[in-house]
Amino acid sequence: MKIAVIGAHKVGKTTLTEELLEYLPGYTLNIEPYYVLEESGYIFSEIPDVDDFIKQFDCSLKQISKSGDNVIFDRCPIDILAYIHAIDETRNIERLFETAQAMMATIDLLVLVPIEDTDLISCQKSDLLKLRYRVNDILNDWIWDLDIKTIEVNGTLANRRDQIINEMVNMVRILQ
Repeated sequence: MKIAVIGAHKVGKTTLTEELLEYLPGYTLNIEPYYVLEESGYIFSEIPDVDDFIKQFDCSLKQISKSGDNVIFDRCPIDILAYIHAIDETRNIERLFETAQAMMATIDLLVLVPIEDTDLISCQKSDLLKLRYRVNDILNDWIWDLDIKTIEVNGTLANRRDQIINEMVNMVRILQ
């Protein structure tokens, strides 16, 4: 099963993906495209710009296209595209959205980690709070229109993990 964990920055995606790995033997983790690119020598702007996110978008597409089964993605094209749209709403992203949608069709379970009403993760002003909330809103608007099994998780790390595992069990039961 391919699982993509999405959401704005500082909501606990990476912590959740690492937690899932401990409970899903045989699964691998594709780390966030930002870190893949950073490790390969790409130098990001001090303040994120559209070009940085386009580069991450392309990297995410490659990660998904080259992946096998039993993989967890920390971010995927749709949440990276939400950043592009949040930074520049005038940019025509229709072609990118169609590309993301086609690639996302290979994902079995999309997991949204939203900003919760009582924000579980404290953020500094330097964490681009307006961008964070804008991306959260965009994802909430977009993901329910994708033709992918999608769940929104909330609560503690253990609650989030259990919600995903329970959904995976239900999906397997339906297939049997």
